[in-house]
Amino acid sequence: VQLQASGGGLVQAGDSLKLSCAASGRAFSSYGMGWFRQAPGQQREFVAGITWSGSTKYYADSVKGRFTISRDNAKNMVYLQMNSLKSEDTAIYYCAADAVYGLTSTQYNYWGQGTLVTVSS
Repeated sequence: VQLQASGGGLVQAGDSLKLSCAASGRAFSSYGMGWFRQAPGQQREFVAGITWSGSTKYYADSVKGRFTISRDNAKNMVYLQMNSLKSEDTAIYYCAADAVYGLTSTQYNYWGQGTLVTVSS
């Protein structure tokens, strides 16, 4: 599967932004999906995940209550709605595929190219 993330940009603290991840391949609906992020000089970290059916969603504590992951299997899309953005949310955001329930990057086999989110304070 190939993944293409989009929707990043420059926003102010407190603003909202919605990231999209377009996937190719007929097996998309069978993949668990995740969003990760990597800030400059830091390791890639888990942000949010969703099971293949969308019935289970899980989040890093740092974004819980502010971010929402969703998917549309009919459109081969995964989304990350980000509200109440903070300067510490600034990072390159990556979508990833192929984990049943993945909290670590090694559990995912497919990665998008990343989209930059910059939050100014």
